[in-house]
Parts: sequence; structure tokens; C-alpha cells
Amino acid sequence: MIADTHARHRKMRLPKGDVLIHAGDVSYRGEKLEIEDFLTWFRKQEFAHKIFIAGNHDFLFEKAKLKDLDQIIPPDIIYLNDNGTTIDGINIWGSPITPKFFNWAFNRSRGEDIRKHWEMIPQNTDLLITHGPPYGILDQVANEQHVGCKDLLNTIKELKPKVHVFGHIHESYGTTKNLGIKFINASQVNESYDLINKPIIFEL
Repeated sequence: MIADTHARHRKMRLPKGDVLIHAGDVSYRGEKLEIEDFLTWFRKQEFAHKIFIAGNHDFLFEKAKLKDLDQIIPPDIIYLNDNGTTIDGINIWGSPITPKFFNWAFNRSRGEDIRKHWEMIPQNTDLLITHGPPYGILDQVANEQHVGCKDLLNTIKELKPKVHVFGHIHESYGTTKNLGIKFINASQVNESYDLINKPIIFEL
């Protein structure tokens, strides 16, 4: 599990595993060359399955048409954007959406606007991947304010996935267990965008 690599992916060393998940912000500015370099690197990683979602920095994925994305995303990489996939009986759902903050990609206003996306998550989801965290869980910024999504938290309380993985809030890297759910903030960089955190390994 990784997130928020911000174009620093080639400096990383990944442990072995079956599935590699990236929870968004693969790039710094969302430019095509950054995205293509990430996808080239991501594809070469020796995992049976490779899954990623976009993040608020990854503008190309929001602006490009689906047919154009099909041309740049290799067929052996799973890209999720408010949709899901099933691997070995494990139901996985991914969404890039985060609460509105300035004019970043995949931003939605809190409340009804963002709730529409969380209502799409199926009841049988085992592993939930979102770019941003739920409110109050691994979502504190440098001034200790909680900035996660309350509507996402309410949805998680109802659905109770086994694992919820995300990134976005660099300062809150780590894992915790709450509500019987394993929560993982896998941001690889800190608030200064230094690549200091290790990929997080978990078993499901």
C-alpha cells in the first residue's frame, strides 16, 4: 500500500507482495509526462495485481476523456474511479474524490455533492480505497485540525469494510483500527514532500 508519491516513485523500494495499491497523487502537477512515467514504473513492479486511483494533484485523469485514458493506462493495471474490481473473492472499490479545497482535481463540496459519490460504494465492499481520509481518522494536518470527510465516515460506519486505505493528509501517515476496521494512511511523503515513509504491508 502506497499513496502520495508525487512523482518520486523511482526513488522508492517496494517490499514483495501479491497486490500493489496506490491511493492517489501519483504526480505533482498532474501533467501527462509525469503520469506516463508513473505508469511505466508501476507496470514494471513485480506484483500479480496493480491497482491505483487518482488524487487531487492528478489533473490529467479528471480532464482526459475515457478513450484517451485507455490509450495511456496499460491493460494489466487496474484504474478505479468510482468503480470496483474483485480479486480472489475480495471486493475492492476505489474513488479519487476529496472534500473541496481550492481548485484541485476531483474536489467536491461537503454535503450532498460529495455524498453522491459515497452512496455509490457497494454494501459488499471488503477493501475501500479513497484518496482522502474519513473525518477523525488519520486526518490531522500540521495545526492538529481534522480535515477528513464526515460523510465518508458515516458511509464507512454503515458499510463496515474490512480495510480502508487512503493518503492525502501527509502528516497523518500510519495505521489504526477503529469500528472493527483497519485504517491505513499510506502517504509516502511528509508535509514538506520529502519521501520519508515506508510502504505499508497488510494482509486481507
